[in-house]
Amino acid sequence: MSKSPRRPVAGLPDEDTLIAFLREAGSAEKTDIARHFGLKGGERRALREMIRALEEAGKLGKRGRKGFSEVGALPAVGVADVVERDMDGELYVRLVEASADAPRALLVPDNDKPGPAPGMGDRVLVKFARGEDGWEARLIKTLDAGANKVLGVIRKSNKEVRVEPVDRRSKDVLLVPHAQAEGLRDGDLVLAAIEKGDQRYGPKRGKILEKIGHEGDARAASLIAIAAHNVPMGFSEAVEKEAEDQELPSLKGREDLRDLPLITIDPADARDHDDAVYAMRDDDPKNPDGWVVWVAIADVAAYVRPNTNLDREARDKGNSTYFPDRVEPMLPERLSNGLCSLKEGENRACMAVRMVFDRDGRKTGHKFVRGLMRSQAKLSYEQAQAAIDGQTDDATGPIMEAILYPLWNAYRTMLKGRLKRSPLAIESPERRIRMNDQGQIISIEPRVSLEAHRLIEEMMIQANVCAAETLEQKKTPLLYRVHDAPSQEKLFNLGDFLQTIGKTWTKGEPATTKRFNKLLDETRGGDHAEVVNEVVLRSQMQAIYSAENVGHFGLNLDRYAHFTSPIRRYSDLIVHRGLIRALGLGKDGLTDREVTELPAIAEQVTMTERRSMAAERAAMDRYMAAFLQERVGATFPGRVTGVTRFGLFVRLHETGADGLVPVSSLGGEYFHHDEKQHALIGERSGQRWTLGRTVEVRLKEATPITGGLVFEMLSEPAPRDPNAPAARLGVRGRGGGDFPKRGGGRPGGPKPPKGGRPSGGLKGVRKGKRR
Repeated sequence: MSKSPRRPVAGLPDEDTLIAFLREAGSAEKTDIARHFGLKGGERRALREMIRALEEAGKLGKRGRKGFSEVGALPAVGVADVVERDMDGELYVRLVEASADAPRALLVPDNDKPGPAPGMGDRVLVKFARGEDGWEARLIKTLDAGANKVLGVIRKSNKEVRVEPVDRRSKDVLLVPHAQAEGLRDGDLVLAAIEKGDQRYGPKRGKILEKIGHEGDARAASLIAIAAHNVPMGFSEAVEKEAEDQELPSLKGREDLRDLPLITIDPADARDHDDAVYAMRDDDPKNPDGWVVWVAIADVAAYVRPNTNLDREARDKGNSTYFPDRVEPMLPERLSNGLCSLKEGENRACMAVRMVFDRDGRKTGHKFVRGLMRSQAKLSYEQAQAAIDGQTDDATGPIMEAILYPLWNAYRTMLKGRLKRSPLAIESPERRIRMNDQGQIISIEPRVSLEAHRLIEEMMIQANVCAAETLEQKKTPLLYRVHDAPSQEKLFNLGDFLQTIGKTWTKGEPATTKRFNKLLDETRGGDHAEVVNEVVLRSQMQAIYSAENVGHFGLNLDRYAHFTSPIRRYSDLIVHRGLIRALGLGKDGLTDREVTELPAIAEQVTMTERRSMAAERAAMDRYMAAFLQERVGATFPGRVTGVTRFGLFVRLHETGADGLVPVSSLGGEYFHHDEKQHALIGERSGQRWTLGRTVEVRLKEATPITGGLVFEMLSEPAPRDPNAPAARLGVRGRGGGDFPKRGGGRPGGPKPPKGGRPSGGLKGVRKGKRR
C-alpha cells in the first residue's frame, strides 16, 4: 500500500467509500483494505464479493499480483517508460507493462539533480500526482538510460559502421560492429539501440535491432515517420481474421433507408467513405422555406464490438494516419475499404441523423436512427463543385435537380446560422503532394478550398452537435471534442505582436471568436494578412478529447463531439456506441466498463491524434526536401514565419516548405532576439529582421533523410526603428562563435530549444475534419 489514509470507523464500507480509499492510497491488497476498515469474518467475505463486483463493473483493476486500484488511477510511486515527446518538447511517461489505454503522465524533471535529463525510451522512477491538466510524474531517478533507440541511416567505411540519426535534433551517432552490419547496405534505414557503456567521449556504441528500408526508397519518408513516431503498423492475424469473419447486418432492428438518395462527396483519391448526405425541402407547413438534412455515417460499431481483438487494436492505433504515399488505417481493409465504406450501389449499415433547419439556418430538431442504406452516387469535391458551377458530367448530370441543387440550397440556408454563430475564420493554406505510381513527387501544390468542402464540413459539424446534444439529453457519458479559450499569456503575446504592425489588443480584453474574426477581417487582403492568420492560430489552445465538457471555442459551440468518422477515429466509434446505448438501438453499445474508462480513452485518443499529426508533418518535411533537392542554389520568395535567437524560419511561397536562415549568415554583428517585437535586431546597426516580412532566399542545403532545409538570406534587413531602445547584447552573426551548437553542422539546422521557441512559430493544424 502506497500510503495509509486516516482510519475510519470499523465496518464494511460502501462502494464509494472503498473507491475513495483506493484513490487516496493508490493501491492496496485485500488484507490491507480489511485491516484498514477493521473487518473480520463474514465482513471480509463480503469485502471480497464487493471487490469482485467492482472489478467486473470496470471500476477496479488489478495492480500487481494481489493489489487493486481505481480504474484509470496511477500509484503514488511507480516505474515508468518515457514513451512520447509532444510538439512542445514535453516528455510523457506510462507505467511499465500498463495497457495501451492506461493514462500517461507529464514528466516533471528535477532540475536540481545532477546528470543528463531523461530522454525517449528511458525507464524512470517517478512520483505520480494529479495536476490541473491531467497526471504528472515527478522524476525521482532515471533507472535505465540504455533503453534509448535511434532510427538512423547506415554509413559504411573501411574502418567503421555508423548509424546517423534521421532526427535532425538528435546528436546520437552510433558505432556498430561490422559483424552486425553484414547484409546491410550503405543508406539502409535501421532501428538501433544505444548500448550501455562507460565511455564519456566520442560516438556511443549501438546494436542493430531491425532494418526499416533504404533512404533511396520512394516510401522512405513515410517509413521513417512511422518508425520515429511509433505509429502502429499493420494488424495481427487475430484482428485480420475477426475482420474477415464480419458480415453485413440484416435489416432487423434497422430502418430501411435504401430509397433515400444519399450520396458521398470525398477527395478524389479517397478509399474509405465514412459519410453520405441528402437534403430536401421540409414539407411541414409550420416550417416554411425550411430544410431536412440527412447525414448517414458508416455503422462501424456493428463490426467492431467492445473488448474484441478489433476493438483493442483500434484503440491502440486511435486513428488512421495519412501520408502522401500511403495510409496506416485504424481498421483492416476488409472493413475500412469494404464493409464499412459507403460504396455506391451497395447495401451498407449506417447510423443516420435527420436534422431540421428553419429558413434562418437554425436547427429546430433532429433524430438518430440505425439503418441500412445504399449510396446513389460517389462524387469528388471537384466533381460536385464543377456541377454546381455549370459543368456536369455523366455522374452529376442525372442528379442535379433531385440531389445536388437541394443540397446546395440547404447548405446556403445553414450558412445563415453559421454566420450568426461566428466560428473562428482562420485561413490556413494546405499543400498537397502529388506522386506517380513509382512514388516519385510530381508536384507540390496548394489545396484549393471549394464551397463543396465547406458544405460537407458544415453538415458534419451539425451532425456532431446532434450527437453531443442527444447523449447529454439522455444523460449518457460521452467523449467531447473540446477546445478551450486562449490563455491570458497567449493573448498578451498576441497583443505584443499586433503592436508591431499598428494593431491593438487591449490587455484584459476577453477573447471571443467575433473579436478574432474582426481582427482577421481588418487585415485580410493586406500585407499582414498571412502573418496575422498565423499568429492568431498560434494563440489558440489545442483541441482535445475529454470526458468533461468545456465547449468548443473555435467553433463557438457549447457542446461538441466527433461522430462522423468512425472508420478512421476511435473517438467517433465511442460516440456511436454511446448513442446505441442511450437510444436502445442494439446490444453493442457503450459498456459500463467503457463508461468508467472514458477519461483514459480521451487521453489515449488525444495522444494518438497528436502522434499522427507529428508523423504526417515529419513525412511532409522530408518529401518537401526531396522535391527541392535538385533545386539547391535556386532563389525563392518566402515569408519569415518564426524568429529565434539562432535564426529565422522562412516559408517558401511556392511550396510551403519551411527552412532555417542561421543567424550566422545574417551579418557580421551581434543580434538581439526581441521576443515582444518578434525581431532580431543588430546590436550596432539596429537593423531588423521581423516576423511576417516577405524576403528572398537562396536554397543552400536540402536533406531528404532529415527533412531539413537551410537558406541563405538575399534580402536586406529593415532599417533601425528610430523609436526603439538600443539593442542588448545578442547572438553573433557572421563569423561569430556563439551560434548554438545544438543541431549545428547538420542540414536542417537546429530546432528551438526549450524556452526558446520561435516567436510566432506555428504548429500545424488540419482544417475541417480534425476540428
